[in-house]
Amino acid sequence: MIGSANLNIMIKAARKAGRSLVKDFREVENLQVSSKGAGDFVSKADLSAEKILKEELMGARTTYGWCAEESPEEDGADPTRRWIVDPLDGTTNFLHGLPHWAVSIALEHKGQVVAGVVFDAAKDEMFFAEKGAGSWMNDTRMRVSGRHKMIESIFATGIPFAGRSDLPATLTDIAKLAPVCAGIRRWGAASLDLAYVAAGRYDGYWERRLKSWDMAAGVIIAREAGALVEPLAAGGDLLDGGEVLCANEALFAPLAKILR
Repeated sequence: MIGSANLNIMIKAARKAGRSLVKDFREVENLQVSSKGAGDFVSKADLSAEKILKEELMGARTTYGWCAEESPEEDGADPTRRWIVDPLDGTTNFLHGLPHWAVSIALEHKGQVVAGVVFDAAKDEMFFAEKGAGSWMNDTRMRVSGRHKMIESIFATGIPFAGRSDLPATLTDIAKLAPVCAGIRRWGAASLDLAYVAAGRYDGYWERRLKSWDMAAGVIIAREAGALVEPLAAGGDLLDGGEVLCANEALFAPLAKILR
């Protein structure tokens, strides 16, 4: 697929940051890690990747705004466009030597995400999408799964750690959903959970208390592959509200009925 100039900038930046992260991942035991709070860590690798992304993205589009996990938000000279970036989604996996983490980049225009890239550098899987142009993984166009029976379907979520206040609600969700589906997975990277729904690997996904950079790129990738994506609470705000519900069209209503 030949994408827009912006998408090509995003893919180039993701690959450059991914190369840096893969190098650090091989030396994960030697990384200097500082705690940001219970269960939430930041590494030298994370900060280095964000520096690369900012240089690449802001260098190419100097007027755009900036919103990222590890640095202050910045308004751009162009108030209609901003980058939404997570340099390392799945930091805890990364720091434990688990090869399931990603670089996530989204482009927002007038409040709508119009392009997204999620790069799983450890597996060399580049998921990307632009509004109206479909969803892709490397050179292959993606579509959501065709499953329509809950009992045959696998769903993903995030399980709150370290006694977070939303843990009881998530455990209640799991207790209601587990008896009627084929399985629930918790792999610890929201951007990849959404990309996996797009690829048909998962049939649906839900999670609470996310940040915009956790899901902005994954949301457009999932939607362009045919997924329905809404706030977990009907009528809420998706990116600012931080709660997401995503599934293929056939399973969205039954999944929503259980979780809502």
